[in-house]
Amino acid sequence: MNFEIKNRDAAGRICKLYTNHGTVTTPTLMPVINPNKMTITPKEMIKLFGTQIVITNSYIINKNDSLRKESLAKGVHKLLDFKGPIMTDSGTFQSYVYGDIHVDPISIVQFQRDIGSDIGTILDIFSTPDQTKKEALAGIQETIKRARESISHKAEMSLACTVQGSIYPDLRKKCAEELSCLEADVFPIGGVVPLMEGQRYSDLIRVILASKQGLDPSKPVHLFGCGHPLLFPLAVALGCDFFDSSAYIKYATDKRLLFPWGTEHLDQLEELPCSCPICTKYSASELQNMEHEKTIVQIAKHNLYVSFSELKRIREAIKAGCLWELVERKATANPFLYEALYELHKKEHKQWLMKFEPRTKRKALFYTGPHTIHRPFIHRTNKYLQQRYHFISKNIIALPEGKKPYFTHYKNLVNKISLKYHVHIIVDSPLGPVPLELDEMYPYAQSVFPSVLDEQTSEQATAFFTAFLGKKKIVKWKDAKSLLRMETDDRPSKDFDELRIRAVADIQFGRGASQALFNGKVMIQKSKKTGKIRTVFVDNNHILSLRAEDGFFTLKKDGGKRLHSFFRFPQMRIIVQKEAVESIKDGKSVFAKFVADCDPKLVPYDECLIVDEEDTLLAVGRCLLNREEMLSFNYGMAVKIRDSIDT
Repeated sequence: MNFEIKNRDAAGRICKLYTNHGTVTTPTLMPVINPNKMTITPKEMIKLFGTQIVITNSYIINKNDSLRKESLAKGVHKLLDFKGPIMTDSGTFQSYVYGDIHVDPISIVQFQRDIGSDIGTILDIFSTPDQTKKEALAGIQETIKRARESISHKAEMSLACTVQGSIYPDLRKKCAEELSCLEADVFPIGGVVPLMEGQRYSDLIRVILASKQGLDPSKPVHLFGCGHPLLFPLAVALGCDFFDSSAYIKYATDKRLLFPWGTEHLDQLEELPCSCPICTKYSASELQNMEHEKTIVQIAKHNLYVSFSELKRIREAIKAGCLWELVERKATANPFLYEALYELHKKEHKQWLMKFEPRTKRKALFYTGPHTIHRPFIHRTNKYLQQRYHFISKNIIALPEGKKPYFTHYKNLVNKISLKYHVHIIVDSPLGPVPLELDEMYPYAQSVFPSVLDEQTSEQATAFFTAFLGKKKIVKWKDAKSLLRMETDDRPSKDFDELRIRAVADIQFGRGASQALFNGKVMIQKSKKTGKIRTVFVDNNHILSLRAEDGFFTLKKDGGKRLHSFFRFPQMRIIVQKEAVESIKDGKSVFAKFVADCDPKLVPYDECLIVDEEDTLLAVGRCLLNREEMLSFNYGMAVKIRDSIDT
């Protein structure tokens, strides 16, 4: 089984899982199949919903003599009449619900292997929220012991080893770290059903984040028991890949319909607020007056239509780079979920999530409320501004928020100021401080905020401004009299285009990059149509191109040579093993299994330098993974090569 990242946003990812029974695109849903009663058959699920993978319970199959004999003789795929990948559960949840069910941990793994399950699951110890820390610790120790013993019996079957640890983040992380040291293939996060049933979403967030921080990032993560579409966007944004749903049939049995915003009872609906095939075919009254069994089937289909549709929406949000926006909008549908998002305001969570946030995104950043300003991406942007922006004058003036791009809006005023004063012009924006020369860089030009901000956003933007300035003095623009408060600075103002390329280079590549890149005769070429910078030459060598869509540079090989000579090893580097050197020289991409190490500060979609283990520059490109991922994945692309270096 191989797992490969194809696209990403937040800590969420679109991946391909390759199995012997087909390829699965994640994030996705595994409908739970009860082999005793298939309300909707797996074959129907393929036709109706495009289902790629299902999950069934090996404990239920094993305890039924006829099912056990048939599955052992023909295999679980024949039993369910499903040609795609099948995951099997072990009976852990049944032991939680019904008590001691007398299942041997090794025998149930062997049984899953023998019936041909693609992904089997260990019999872990279900942890509950009310456990003491001592009880939870004993549970994870037994779970780890069982996982270690079970792995030797999996043979060709992939094995899912479940992370437990109740509501204690340190125990969750400890369990995840120890399981990651084993030859496990999938990591479910277990023991979360009581948290979801009690709408304890802050605890759920802490559990997922603690587990993810301890897990091998190259393996799929399954949020066990999460089948409600309300929770899918948040769970995906935190790094979950698989969900399983028995809710579609359990809710249908009680005549409850799943919707993206919550659950509605059929008897309380006069109309069906949905456009799925079931809700367009039947009215609420028609569903209410059907035979009971037929009503259950139709509602179950509706529930799956809604669930799979929500996952399509999530995958599109990942591709567009607006997953956090979807998370925030969804949270407004439930006060407990909305409140839980405040957990993500904590510094320690942002620091971890920032490592997975892409450098740039396809879609503009849209404000949805007070949670928006706390997105990890925005905090990383302001962190880079504090660390990498270079002040060359003691005169700093702040202009109020204006139309975008800011330079165009304030062009006449800026020209007047620059004639007399050597000054830094900063825009006081909802995102915090924006140096005027960075106004085209994502997300400054590609963001939409209302004119009236909520109190939290205003306070956070002010905090960003204060941290950026430190002890420096600033003049806030009111009118021309504001200039009288400026201090004398006789140095002439620099050309604004030069200020722009230098500022962007330092923010994007690291402090001092502008010094290395623009040491020589600089020539800037602009678009004849828009007047914006497009390419930068130094000493007649094309070193950079400025992307119109996000205001960042694309690094060319001559620019790469300059940065390689300037930055100390391993800054900006992807270090590859010698086996990959020749293919990289031929312009082929870098695959994760050939990465020996890399700069830990690189994030997805950063421009990077590809070097061998002797630090010989081989190529420039764009990384798709961060360091943790590059060093753990053994399949898939890590860096897209743009230009190989001539030797």
